[in-house]
Amino acid sequence: MLWTIAAIILILWLLGFFTATGGSLIHILLVIALVLVILQLLQGRRR
Repeated sequence: MLWTIAAIILILWLLGFFTATGGSLIHILLVIALVLVILQLLQGRRR
């Protein structure tokens, strides 16, 4: 589920470069998604 959300946000972020819509909102969502993915990887290694 987390990987799906991260992929969708990444695609929207890449589309933002070409269409220039959404502005900083897409970049903020990308940062949040990256933080969540990193946390998921770190928690997975602990188990």
